[in-house]
Formats: sequence, C-alpha cells, structure tokens
Amino acid sequence: MRAKYLLTCLALMTASVTNAALAGPACTLLVDQASGATLSKNGPCDIRNSPASTFKVPLALMGYDAGLLIDEANPAWPYRDEYRSSQERGKRSVDPTFWMHESIVWYSRVLRKNLGAAQFSKYVNAFEYGNRDLSKDGPDGDGLPPAVWISSSLAISPVEQTVFIRKMLSDSLPVSTRAHQMTRAIMATFDLPDGWKVHGKTGSGSQQANPALQFGWFVGWAERYNQRVVFARLIKDDMPVDAPGGLRARDSLLADLPQLLATIKSP
Repeated sequence: MRAKYLLTCLALMTASVTNAALAGPACTLLVDQASGATLSKNGPCDIRNSPASTFKVPLALMGYDAGLLIDEANPAWPYRDEYRSSQERGKRSVDPTFWMHESIVWYSRVLRKNLGAAQFSKYVNAFEYGNRDLSKDGPDGDGLPPAVWISSSLAISPVEQTVFIRKMLSDSLPVSTRAHQMTRAIMATFDLPDGWKVHGKTGSGSQQANPALQFGWFVGWAERYNQRVVFARLIKDDMPVDAPGGLRARDSLLADLPQLLATIKSP
C-alpha cells in the first residue's frame, strides 16, 4: 500500500508561490547520495531544529529492527480514547504505512513506549541522530511517553538530516538490512517529470522561540535510473498560518525540484 501523487505543473507552481509568501528563512539542501557532494544549497543548513514527524523515519527503523513492526500492513494497532489524539484521521486502526503517510502521532508514541526508554535511547545514540538530547523524554510508565521529537529537546539540522538519509539508503545504519528495506517501502512516493520519483517525509511543529509560528520539514530522496539525490527543506514561518508547515514545505519543494534536478546529468 503505497501513496502516489500525480502532481500537475500548475498546482505545483501555485503551491510554490504560496509557500514563498508564508515561509520565513529556510534551508533547501540537495546532496548526491553516492558521493555526499552538495548539489544545491540555499539558506542556513547547519542550524538544528526539532525533527517533528520526520523522526518517524528513524522510529520505523527502530521498530522493524526490534521486531515491533512486521511489514507494510502489520501491526495494525487500534486507537484508544486514552490516547486523546487531536488527529481525527488517526482515530481508527493504524498500520505502519498509514502511520507514515498520515503522520499519526499516537502510533509513534505507542511504538516508543513498546521500545522502552533504554532501547529507544540506545538507538538514538547509535544512529548519531542530531543532538541526541532525550532529556525531555518521559520515563516508562502506564501512560504514553511524550513526543520528544516534536518541539522538544531532540533537534537535528538539515545537513544532519541528509547524512542520516544517505546512511539509510546505503543500509549502513546499525539495524538489520530488512529494517532499512521496510522503512523505505512505507515512505510516501511522488511522481515528477522526466522520470524522477520522490520519496519523503514531512514534519510540522511550533517554533520554540514563538509557539504561535510554525516550522515545516520535507526530507527524503529523489531517484531516476541509478541516480539518487537526497534532500532536506526546512521552512520557518514569520506569520501565523493554519496550513501545516510540513505540507507546505513538501509542496513547495516538489514544485522546485524539477528545475533543481534538471541540471543533474544522467549516468
């Protein structure tokens, strides 16, 4: 079960203009998967920020490696009222693909709880993920632990995001090969012109300096033939906006990618 989105040029151009008007200072970074060479860089890309739901990528790797996640459709965990989710779309049985595509927070928190604090910390450190700061992660208990990856102590820069994605694509993180493969399998996929396919994860949250303002991520990779280009876009709003920052980061980058990728030669 893989989501595919056929994006028209007109819709993408509109999204790009809209996001440019709403977003403040941002980073857009494209890196060659094979060599690690920077292909395109715009904005401050070394500054760390909360990963928000882009952290579902490392969470999936942990879950599959630990045997808590099985395949694209299992386990399907039922929603419970005590989760108190504000995401109406997630008040149902949720499987790994739906979790990743729809960014269901309660499923992430249940997965973190099932991992346990010690194993969770071990994975974060083994992944060398961002600042590795889990100081605001809650102890194991009866309730669900807090989402330390959303506007909390854990933070990662766009540069570090691309390093992490490159490791995942080369099966070089300290988890099983199957964990790498299954995590890639549940990522959302988008078609672009000229044969490019984009795989990525969004993330949205409130800026810690001003919770009334959002930030938004879109991280992942584009591939065509034997080419892979890893990317990270981070936007930071300078005015209140209702639409989730992650969706706006995604749509604006999908609009910009055809031009950014046009300069990359085929093998």
